Amino acid sequence: MSSEFITLFMFASMLILMATGQRVYGVIGAVGSAAALWLWGTGSFELPFNAAFQVLNWYPLITLPFFVFMGYMLSESGIANNLYRMFHVWFGNVRGGLAIGTMGLMIVISMFNGLSVAGMAIGATVALPELLRRGYDKVMITGVIQGGSSLGIMGPPSVVLILYAMIARQPVLQLWLAGIGPFILMAIVFTLYIYIRCRMQPELAPILPAEERANITTREKLVLLREGLLPFGLFAAIMGLFFSGTTSLVETSMVGALLSLLAAWFSGKLTKDVLEVTTRNTLAVSAMFLWIILGALCFSAVYDGLGAIKAIESLLLNTFDLSPWGVLSMMLFSFIILGMFLDDTAMLVIVAPLYIPLVKLLGFDLIWFGILYTITCQIAYIVPPFGYNLFLMRAMAPPEITIVDIYKSIVPFFFLMVFCMIVIMVFPDIAMYLPDLYSGKR
Repeated sequence: MSSEFITLFMFASMLILMATGQRVYGVIGAVGSAAALWLWGTGSFELPFNAAFQVLNWYPLITLPFFVFMGYMLSESGIANNLYRMFHVWFGNVRGGLAIGTMGLMIVISMFNGLSVAGMAIGATVALPELLRRGYDKVMITGVIQGGSSLGIMGPPSVVLILYAMIARQPVLQLWLAGIGPFILMAIVFTLYIYIRCRMQPELAPILPAEERANITTREKLVLLREGLLPFGLFAAIMGLFFSGTTSLVETSMVGALLSLLAAWFSGKLTKDVLEVTTRNTLAVSAMFLWIILGALCFSAVYDGLGAIKAIESLLLNTFDLSPWGVLSMMLFSFIILGMFLDDTAMLVIVAPLYIPLVKLLGFDLIWFGILYTITCQIAYIVPPFGYNLFLMRAMAPPEITIVDIYKSIVPFFFLMVFCMIVIMVFPDIAMYLPDLYSGKR
């Protein structure tokens, strides 16, 4: 039986089973185990499970629940709301200032959560109604919230990069460092877009009325500044401890979770309900990612054993006669297409057995490729018909924002993300400078 046929059978089986609504991790693990049993008999039954349990020895995975807890605690306790009020007051007299402040809110929340969910929830429930009340264009600000929240999976402590690190067997710290440059690049590009567009089309973004600005005293501004800067201080503290060598990666995640708890308590917003919701969300997200990793390793162990990677390599390089850059571009394009129908985790675990060995064979850095993959996930979050952020926004947006408005709002951010990805492909040092510096290569 040829590798091509087995590959087609395994991937077709996965897609069919997922179309029935089954859990991603269950489908992937089941197909891998069934393929092993079918190909090599009962003696191979333990092969995928032995590979899957490698995850239990992967120490950095312990950071996942602590960083997720930190993000949810800041979100649920309302500390992030203080941050938005600070942006609201300090940037209200700038054309498009509240939209820029909303992007700033999305950026800061991204630093703590590692996911796009918290940023979307805060942006849609806190910022969006206020911006609509101020007369901001509903299409533009809907796009601001969706595009800004997608940054959550790029910078540390990105949960998507943790998953990629496990599947690609790359150091998660190197991936987080590699994500900082692109994170900053995209944040700057998004903010400049908002500022320039609001300057060119002032009717989209009215400034804060003069009488309202006059009613805000200097003391009130300073109090809001102090409360709003609390999350920045928390982030600076944990990163300072880590990069100074005082704490390890796992210890840093624990310190971050503890500091977020203390910040909520210090602000007087740590209640039983906040703690319960934060704990439940943390458990749900952490368990989901652990099961997905187990299923992915189970599948990839069988796929590697087939030698199917050689068949894919021959197909792309010999049959289609593509250059290495042509193969890379095709991979990234396929990620965007898959992301229209699958979430980022399913997308990665389905194609990782094919792409990651091939990327390494072609001579590309797997850390750099991980960043490009993550940008395609960001794009997939906002691309119809099944973009994750589109559904979240539709569920949380007020009635006056229609599904057509939501789809129209993401068009400029789609092109901005593609532009940033091309820039990082042309100038890989944007992603690789910090990890190379940390590892002593520079």
